[in-house]
Amino acid sequence: MTSSRWIALAALALTCSTPAMAKDWKTVTVAMEGSYAPWNQTDASGKIVGFEVDILNDVCARAKLECNIVAQDWDGVIPGLTAGKFDIVMDGMSITEERLKTIDFSIPYASSPVAFLADKNGPLAQLSNSGKMIDLSKDDAESKAALDTLRKELTGKNLGLQVSTTEATFADKYLKDVANVHEYKTTDEHDLDLMAGRIDVAFADTTYFLGTLAKPDAKDLEFVGPQFKGGPILGPGIGAAFRKTDKDLQDIYNKALKAALDDGSVSKYSMQWFKIDITK
Repeated sequence: MTSSRWIALAALALTCSTPAMAKDWKTVTVAMEGSYAPWNQTDASGKIVGFEVDILNDVCARAKLECNIVAQDWDGVIPGLTAGKFDIVMDGMSITEERLKTIDFSIPYASSPVAFLADKNGPLAQLSNSGKMIDLSKDDAESKAALDTLRKELTGKNLGLQVSTTEATFADKYLKDVANVHEYKTTDEHDLDLMAGRIDVAFADTTYFLGTLAKPDAKDLEFVGPQFKGGPILGPGIGAAFRKTDKDLQDIYNKALKAALDDGSVSKYSMQWFKIDITK
């Protein structure tokens, strides 16, 4: 064998045995919807602000990262992340088994059940189990009974929810064969239809609806029926999303986020934006 072939083979062996260098993360791009108040919302100046923005600013300061926020429609956040359009997604996204097949998540920074909102003077104002919390991770008799009752009471009713959400997955499993499910691009759109009487009930994250109820034109709306959390569909909480190839960035983010959770900073941001602590 010639010396040149020995050199070439040695170089190839070195390349194959040396792991790829981790990216030197200094600047990251973070996608948010910018219309999911108060998690993230666009103010009058066009700037995205909110609970998740405050968390992000805190985490990036601790991790010494330059973080740039970009607006992205909800139905494009996961495709955009996997395609490399941005590096992180923070958009009130629940950590679910289905999403974990495609992407990874940070440790949870919040937990919020899903709930129903309806006209307090309408036909669903007396929906059963109002105020009761149903934990689907238990898969017990109480959960089954609550779901059976909900299915009966929503039969033939018009239910509004945002497309590609955990609520949409929940409705697809439990309600689509009994209720008329209307999917919307944004949560604002189903709120408007609910207030106008074009749907009977809306279905979204509880903390999102707290923002809806604070609006003057929502004075006739109220929470109805049970709230749900846990299980394979709703997951253990809400976290930031990462590509599966970016474990190093995920580790950097998690270390800073854990510090912010441990010293009470995230709880402080929660109280500021929601008036309750949703980190517990």
